[in-house]
Amino acid sequence: MIWKLKKQCRAYKFVGHTDAVTSVNFSPEGQLLASASQDRTVRLWIPCIHGESSVLKGHTASVRSVSFSHDGHLLVSASNDKSVKIWSVQRRRLLFSLFQHTHWVRCAKFSPDGRLIASCSEDKSVKIWDTVNKTCIDSFIDYGGFPNFADFNPTGTCIASAGSNHTVKLWDIRMNKLLQHYKVHRAEVNCVSFHPSGNYLITASTDGTLKILDLLEGRLIYTLHGHKGPVLSVAFSKGGEKFASGGADGQVLLWKTNFDSFDYKEVLKHHIRRIQTDDPPHLLDIYPRSPHLHDEKLQSVEDDVSNEDLQYPSASVLATSSKRKSENETESVMHNVDKKIGVSPSLGNALENIVEQLDVLTLTISILEQRLTLTEDKLKECLENQQKNLPQGRQEE
Repeated sequence: MIWKLKKQCRAYKFVGHTDAVTSVNFSPEGQLLASASQDRTVRLWIPCIHGESSVLKGHTASVRSVSFSHDGHLLVSASNDKSVKIWSVQRRRLLFSLFQHTHWVRCAKFSPDGRLIASCSEDKSVKIWDTVNKTCIDSFIDYGGFPNFADFNPTGTCIASAGSNHTVKLWDIRMNKLLQHYKVHRAEVNCVSFHPSGNYLITASTDGTLKILDLLEGRLIYTLHGHKGPVLSVAFSKGGEKFASGGADGQVLLWKTNFDSFDYKEVLKHHIRRIQTDDPPHLLDIYPRSPHLHDEKLQSVEDDVSNEDLQYPSASVLATSSKRKSENETESVMHNVDKKIGVSPSLGNALENIVEQLDVLTLTISILEQRLTLTEDKLKECLENQQKNLPQGRQEE
C-alpha cells in the first residue's frame, strides 16, 4: 500500500504478488517502487493510481529484501536461496549473482557510493561485496546469533547490524573491527535505520519497542512505545524529520522527531568542531590486509542498559567514527615490517597488542575531546545568558 501523508487522501493498494510481501523500497527520486515477496519474485511498480508493475524472476526461493542503489540504476535483492542478486532497473534484467552465504540471506543494501554491498545471513555473517569485481572482500561474524538486518551509515564507512541475540552492532569496514555493541532490547532486533546526519540510529525489536541511540555518546536516549507486539520495520524519512514503523499488530505508525526543534543548519554550524565528515572509504582500505581482530573485549563499546531512558534533552550532532591517519600508517608499517624482516610470532603478537592499545587510547582521547567541546559549548551558552541577564537586573534595581 502507498500512503499519501496529506490529510484526507486515500491510500493506493497494489495487487500483483501471489504470496506475502516481505520488503518494499522507493527509488531515490520516488519514481519507482520495488517489492520482494515469498512468491520468489521482485516487482517494480509505478507509484500511481493504476499500480502497473513489471516482474523480475531469478530467485528460486522466497525473496527477503530489496533495495535500490543511491543513483537508482541498480537493484539488489536477498533471498532464501542463499544468493544476492543485482538487477538493472532500466533493462529490467538480472546482471549478476553473488554466492558465498551458506544459509538464507535476510537483507542486502548498497553503500552510498554504490561500490559496495552489505548482506547479512542466518549463517551468522555480514559480508561486504565489491560490485565491480563481484567478490566478497570482507566478512564480519556475529557470534551470539544471526543478523536480521544490516545497512551502511550515510558516509559508507560503517555498517550497523540488528541481531537475533537482542543486540545492535556497529562495524567499521575500514579498520575491520567492532566499534559499538548495544544490549538495549529484551528480544531480537528486526530492523535499524540511520538518521540522515549519521548521528542517531533507531532500532525496532520484537520486544514491542523502538529505541533511539546517540552514536556520538554511545548510549540509549529514547525508548518509544506504541505498537502492540513485535516491531518489524522502521525507517527515517529522507530529511530525518519523521520516521515510520511497522508492527505485527497490523499498524504503520508515523512519528515526528524532535531533532528539528532547532534549525538543523545552525546545529551543524554550532557543532562544527565535533564533526568529521568522512569521504567514502577507498577500496584498498577495505580489502583485508591482515587477520581480522574481532575480540569483543577489546574492540567493542558495550552499552548494557537495564533501565529504560525515556527522555533526554535535544541531542547533539554526531561525528561518525573515523579511521585515524596515524592508525592506518601504523597498521601498514607493521604489516610491511612483518613481510620484509620476518618478525617472530611472539614479537608480532606483542606489536599487535600495542596497536590495539593505541586504538583504545585514540578512542578514549576522541571521546574526551568531544566531551570537552560539549562542556565549552555549555559554558559559552551560560556566559551569554549571564550577560543578557545583567542589564535586566540593573534596570530592576
